[in-house]
Amino acid sequence: MSLSEQFSQAQADSKNLPERPDNMTLLKIYALFKQASSGDASGDRPGFTDMIGRAKWDAWNTLAGTTQEAAQQQYIDLINDLK
Repeated sequence: MSLSEQFSQAQADSKNLPERPDNMTLLKIYALFKQASSGDASGDRPGFTDMIGRAKWDAWNTLAGTTQEAAQQQYIDLINDLK
């Protein structure tokens, strides 16, 4: 199975995890997904009043420079660990 197929399968698996991950793990899942699908964080950092958007952008921005393939593999590994 190719990396992109494994990534697609991990996306489907993420919707059927046995229990809801904690918030920090959810942020990591989000950041890895965004890095894998869109590359480095783009746009301006959300303002102070948008705390959720800001936390998501910050988590994504910490992965700047990570290749999309590496982010896909990390995403796959994380979802497999949570199953």
